[in-house]
Amino acid sequence: MLNRFREFWTRLISPIARLLLRLGVSPDAVTVVGTLGVSFGALFFFPRGQLLTGVLVITAFVFSDLVDGHMARLSGTSSSWGAFLDSTLDRLGDAAIFGGLVLYFMGPGESDVYAGLALYCLVMGATTSYARARAESLGMEAKGGLAERADRLVAILVMTGLSVIFGQAWFVPFTLAVLALASTVTVVQRILAVRRQALAAA
Repeated sequence: MLNRFREFWTRLISPIARLLLRLGVSPDAVTVVGTLGVSFGALFFFPRGQLLTGVLVITAFVFSDLVDGHMARLSGTSSSWGAFLDSTLDRLGDAAIFGGLVLYFMGPGESDVYAGLALYCLVMGATTSYARARAESLGMEAKGGLAERADRLVAILVMTGLSVIFGQAWFVPFTLAVLALASTVTVVQRILAVRRQALAAA
C-alpha cells in the first residue's frame, strides 16, 4: 500500500542523496549507518520506556532505506551486492524495532502477553520476507499481501509515537494485534500464491 508513495519520497530525498554523493559517501555506508541508527533507537530507548524518543530516532534513520537506493541509481552503482546488503540489513532493523518492544513489555511495559505479541510480530515479519525471498529463488513470485514491510513499519512507529503523545498506552498492543493478524494473513497469501504457481508449473 505505502509503496505507491515511494515516488513522492524519492523526489523529497533526492537533494540529500546528491549531496552525500558529492561528499564521497557511498550508498553502502548509508545503508549500514541507517541500520545502526534504527537499531540503536529501538534497543536503547524502547527498553527504557522512552518510546517517543525511540520513535523519533528510528524515524530519522529509517529514511536511509530510500536514500541509499536512490544514491546507487544516481551514481550508476546499483548491484546485486547492494541489493543483498540492503535487504539483509532491513531485516535486522525490523527485528530491532519489534525486539525493542519485546524488551519494553518485559520491563517498564510490564506485560508478558504483549511481549509475546511483539515477539510474534517479529517472527511473522521475518517469515513474510523469507517467503518472498525463497519463492524468488525458486523462480516464482510471492509479492504483495495484506501487510508488506513498509506498512508494518509505518504502522508500529506512528502508533507507538501517538500512544505517548495522547497518553493512550493501548495504541501499541492494539497495533501489534492488528499487525500479528495482518502478517499471518500475508504469509498465508504468499504460501497459496506459490502453491498455485508450483501446481501450474507441474
